[in-house]
Amino acid sequence: MHYQYLVVGAGLFGAVFASEMTKKGKKCLVIEKRKHIAGNIYTKEEKGIQVHQYGAHIFHTSDKEVWDYVNTLAEFNHYINSPVASYKDELYNLPFNMNTFAKMWNIKTPKEAKEKIQEQIAKLNITEPQNLEEQALSLVGTDIYEKLVKGYTEKQWGRDCKELPAFIIKRLPVRFVYDNNYFNDPYQGIPKGGYTSLVEKLLDGITVKLNTTYEDYCRKNEQTGLFETADGEHTFEKVLYTGMIDKFYHYQLGELAYRSLRFETEVLEGEENYQGNAVVNYTEREVPYTRIIEHKHFEFGKQPDTVITREYPQDWEKGEEPYYPVNDEKNMNLYEAYAELAKKETNVLFGGRLGQYKYYDMDKVIRAALNMVQEELNN
Repeated sequence: MHYQYLVVGAGLFGAVFASEMTKKGKKCLVIEKRKHIAGNIYTKEEKGIQVHQYGAHIFHTSDKEVWDYVNTLAEFNHYINSPVASYKDELYNLPFNMNTFAKMWNIKTPKEAKEKIQEQIAKLNITEPQNLEEQALSLVGTDIYEKLVKGYTEKQWGRDCKELPAFIIKRLPVRFVYDNNYFNDPYQGIPKGGYTSLVEKLLDGITVKLNTTYEDYCRKNEQTGLFETADGEHTFEKVLYTGMIDKFYHYQLGELAYRSLRFETEVLEGEENYQGNAVVNYTEREVPYTRIIEHKHFEFGKQPDTVITREYPQDWEKGEEPYYPVNDEKNMNLYEAYAELAKKETNVLFGGRLGQYKYYDMDKVIRAALNMVQEELNN
């Protein structure tokens, strides 16, 4: 059978692209290396609770068109992301806001909070930050940095803040209002019934092959210029590749760096409410995980049991799932070299966080996929 597109990866980018192209009469086949669709937004029901298998995913956007688009795929609830930070025996609201400052310094007004922060910044006398620590201190002062930034950041990156470049933290959101909403976007929520069903709707009617890698499934026929399956049964005019761009090119220019995650999920039978919030961040370095997620709170669950997940950042090695690109100068230069190779391709597209070596929020993934669809249709 002949297809216009082989879509490598059944995550959000690949699913949106395949769905929209299929609507336009293009025949697509999707392959996925994992045993399930939906990539890192995959949710699985346990004890009547939709468990986010690869960490918390809260949909938020300022893009009305994207918001309308996802609402054709699922009904979204009114969940507002309001994480809590735990530092030793203290609890603080995130993002940094007046509730945070009132708890930290026993003050009441924005004027008092601004003065406190500026007083701490002035004492440090940092004019040109040389590393992440100095950059953060010059933005928020000593108390916020020590309690809410330092330990969490060092766990995320696996190294001391003094060893990280300053540009990683260009700004830290400080809000002088009593509002715990983490995002500024006007549209926010969680799809009722989880993300997997949303992706299932995108892929409805499209052939999807799970447990299938691109390397084993497909090759390019240099004579015809088409891609084909190893047995020659199917041919494809183009490939959309949402995997690691350096892997596609067999690491010929070198390996891009990533940070990975490990998840430890626990079902707590008979415990209705473990922590009272969907996300609690643990900001001290001595606690090995960065956060605990209690999944039922994403959908205001009333189940008699609960499910929690501890999230541990870790170094990435080949064969593990890459989660976060390390967008420092060295790796961005290497990615640009791979991007130059990609530009020379006439029938291969690269999309998503791995194909474009970029951390994407879900709405940006959808927007980028819709834009790629439009570019393809215009060619």
